[in-house]
Amino acid sequence: MSEPHAPPERVLPYAKARGRIAEGDLLLFRRRGLIAAAGRGVHSHAAKAAWWEGDLFCLEIREWVGGRAVTLSSQVDRFPARIDVFQVNPQNRWRHYDRAAASRFMRRLAGCQYGWVNLAAAALVHLPWIRLWIRAATNDETYNRRPPFCSQAVAMAERVGGGVDPVPHLADRLTEPADLARSPFYRYRFTLEP
Repeated sequence: MSEPHAPPERVLPYAKARGRIAEGDLLLFRRRGLIAAAGRGVHSHAAKAAWWEGDLFCLEIREWVGGRAVTLSSQVDRFPARIDVFQVNPQNRWRHYDRAAASRFMRRLAGCQYGWVNLAAAALVHLPWIRLWIRAATNDETYNRRPPFCSQAVAMAERVGGGVDPVPHLADRLTEPADLARSPFYRYRFTLEP
């Protein structure tokens, strides 16, 4: 039985899938945990794919580590059959989208700290008694002084770098991996295994 908002699973070996992954494609990691449960989905981490001189990298903001670029193959080995690849801008519906600029924005987050404060603020919106009094922010700030968390960084890279807001009715600082999975700006392609 499939979980809510789980894409239909099409598992491919990394060696076969590698050439099918494009610059800037969305990588969503499946893990059980608080983020996946609170976000009403199966994904708890978001990242972007990037090609550098023939090598495929995972650009991410990882808890306890911060912003970094690591080989995607190392992450597939670490998280077998738990990384879903989503095509960015399917059928080129958003013609003005700049995938190279979105990747560049994400690369420039390498070395930043993880956005624990922003994550805590996003989590507060899920508390029942808070939800009654505070509405989720829908406006985006181009620049936020606090470091972002994973899915916030991806949403910022798409909006500020690429020129398209993947979740237009939700502020970047409240965007969760499940929000990205549900966005029409992405389309599930396959899940990676070693």
